Amino acid sequence: MKVLLQHKESGLYLTEDGDMTPNAADAMDFLSSTQAIEYCSEHKIHGMQIVLRFTEQHYDIVLPMLPERRAQTHAA
Repeated sequence: MKVLLQHKESGLYLTEDGDMTPNAADAMDFLSSTQAIEYCSEHKIHGMQIVLRFTEQHYDIVLPMLPERRAQTHAA
């Protein structure tokens, strides 16, 4: 199984060098979904989803990532 990051709107995958590609075979493969989420957080990458890609494509699982919640301050 491969753990990939895919842009939700374009369907393009993130590559090792930070570019985007339509080819999942050229995409960066993360060790875990947690590592993929941390990568997005560290690099301030938004609009992505995690794709768990199995040998047979019809078994792929797409996991949407929720936007980070920002601390809200309330004026008195």
